[in-house]
Amino acid sequence: ASWTWIYVSFPRLGNFFILPAKPENISCIFYYEENFTCTWSPEKEASYTWYKVKRTYSYGYKSDICSTDNSTRGNHASCSFLPPTITNPDNYTIQVEAQNADGIMKSDITYWNLDAIMKIEPPEIFSVKSVLGIKRMLQIKWIRPVLAPHSSTLKYTLRFRTINSAYWMEVNFTKEDIDRDETYNLTELQAFTEYVMTLRCAPAESMFWSGWSQEKVGTTEEEAPYGLDLWRVLKPAMVDGRRPVQLMWKKATGAPVLEKALGYNIWYFPENNTNLTETVNTTNQTHELYLGGKTYWVYVVSYNSLGESPVATLRIPALNEKTFQCIEAMQACLTQDQLVVEWQSSAPEVDTWMVEWFPDVDSEPSSFSWESVSQARNWTIQKDELKPLWCYNISVYPVLRDRVGQPYSTQAYVQEGIPSAGPVTQADSIGVKTVTITWKEIPKSKRNGFIKNYTIFYQAEDGKEFSKTVNSNILQYRLESLTRRTSYSLQVMASTNAGGTNGTKINFKTLSISVLEIFFITSLVGGGFLILIMLTVAYGLKKPNKLKHLCWPDVPNPAESSIATWRGDDFKDKLNLKESDDPVNMEEDQVLKPYSAPTDFIDKLVVNFENFLEEVSTEELGKSQENILKEEKNKHVTSPYCLHHPPISTEIPQRKPQQLCSRIPEGTCSETKEQLFSSVQSLGPDHLCEEGEPNPYLKNSVTTREFVCLKNFKTKPKEKFSVAVA
Repeated sequence: ASWTWIYVSFPRLGNFFILPAKPENISCIFYYEENFTCTWSPEKEASYTWYKVKRTYSYGYKSDICSTDNSTRGNHASCSFLPPTITNPDNYTIQVEAQNADGIMKSDITYWNLDAIMKIEPPEIFSVKSVLGIKRMLQIKWIRPVLAPHSSTLKYTLRFRTINSAYWMEVNFTKEDIDRDETYNLTELQAFTEYVMTLRCAPAESMFWSGWSQEKVGTTEEEAPYGLDLWRVLKPAMVDGRRPVQLMWKKATGAPVLEKALGYNIWYFPENNTNLTETVNTTNQTHELYLGGKTYWVYVVSYNSLGESPVATLRIPALNEKTFQCIEAMQACLTQDQLVVEWQSSAPEVDTWMVEWFPDVDSEPSSFSWESVSQARNWTIQKDELKPLWCYNISVYPVLRDRVGQPYSTQAYVQEGIPSAGPVTQADSIGVKTVTITWKEIPKSKRNGFIKNYTIFYQAEDGKEFSKTVNSNILQYRLESLTRRTSYSLQVMASTNAGGTNGTKINFKTLSISVLEIFFITSLVGGGFLILIMLTVAYGLKKPNKLKHLCWPDVPNPAESSIATWRGDDFKDKLNLKESDDPVNMEEDQVLKPYSAPTDFIDKLVVNFENFLEEVSTEELGKSQENILKEEKNKHVTSPYCLHHPPISTEIPQRKPQQLCSRIPEGTCSETKEQLFSSVQSLGPDHLCEEGEPNPYLKNSVTTREFVCLKNFKTKPKEKFSVAVA
């Protein structure tokens, strides 16, 4: 197979011919007696391009181009022809050529009439004044432009506005006079108002206006006041039945800015009773009336040196009069530079509304603002007329002829910020694992916006921080699942749309035991005591004698003691144990009194122990020993009087058994001796020698004496022991 190669020559991109773009949008202006300038709008060129402007003039008999010096290079799109080649009147043709290294591109030919494209200098205003005797009119005077055709009729545009307004109004007129000074009377203005004026002009056939002249200010003549807008604030009735009504008025909408009133006349009377008319004169724009409970009519006029304003009328409803309600919903929203309030009404016949707004502060507002709205169901106010970070109460009242309906209110901020202060917090009802947190609302003057929510931050010592968020209408929250006996730190943050601010930081510590637990433990202990008491009572009912013996043991009667029989009747006398039949002294005698033993009584008690055992009667001593062991339960008591007498150790003198047993029946002495000796041995020497504790039942009825006893009868004969003597 054979191949045939065909070579096609394609020039490189750099070798292509790229012509300049065709000039478009050619525009020419004839600056009177200055120059003739043309401009166009070329596209962005890929390579360097220069332009030429070809002109034909003198109605086509002459032609020229922009000279090199006047020709604009470097992609600039303008060209000017200078005098003396400029002729007027004349018709020109203009064609623009664009040229680069690759070629030339020509525009379409355009035709221009110099009178139609002539532009002259602006006029110069030198006077704006009112005319004496002519109200609501200003006369403007200016100088005709020097660089303007003397034979041409000029057209003018006069622009004006009030000095405090940003909206301009215009009026057009023409002047055929060729006088240098021109005059124009501007009518239908507001009385006693400052106006700002500016003026421009152009030849009658031209499409191009001159620039605006410098502004000039003038003031119209003063007139009688224009009128008043009247409103009221109804306050609660007083104790005596009178109603405070605060009247407020201001210049009516559209009144002159500079209007001044010398004073205001007020008169009012009950409805259908003009005989009770009362009048008030004031120089303020507010006045408080005290009216009764009936319907009243109020009239207000303002006056100055030129007359009075139209009468402003207001009806004050009766105290018990029911007002109509027709506003169903209302909302306030912010635009870029305005606050807009819109509402919906169920009464189509109502077409007048009174909008009232004032700052929402903690105290009673000192001033109210209001404005009447007609033929609309919305109201706007510039943001710069309201204070930022302030909450405003906005109320809309429907007005049907002379009756005012029930208002509908809302609140709005034109700008929100973070609160100036946080909530004041405290901890209440602290428990083992719970605590109740309460906080106070931030004062209205420090909120700086609508409070959206509250956030509670709490943290244990060296622990993790937790948070809880609640709605703005909640001022109390109960925290749960805390740790027993733990210290916590806590604070509450109040948040608006702009941010949040933390309140005061508080510390608290959870309890180690709760009140419920204390109550439970107390109930258990009390219940246990109650059960014990019930068991004790049941036991006492079942065995009354046993319980009585445990609680109230028998007290030995010293008068019945067998020791009294040891020494006979004289021994009883020395013990001074007497019984009396006198009922008055019965209780006194029953109380056992301490007894001071005489000297001979102590000597008689000191006996030889061995002889004592031989001589004492076994029967009598056995009974006495049994009674002592049973009632005192082997305990010995020491008389309190032993504290005043030191222990006495005596040698027991040797006495004959006959002497000891002389008062004991015969035949019993030896037996008694043996029984007593065996009893003493059974008690033991330690027991006999022990100093027993005082018995409460015998401490006032016995006298004790320390004796030398025998711990060991054979080896230690001189140890002491105590014998209780009843």
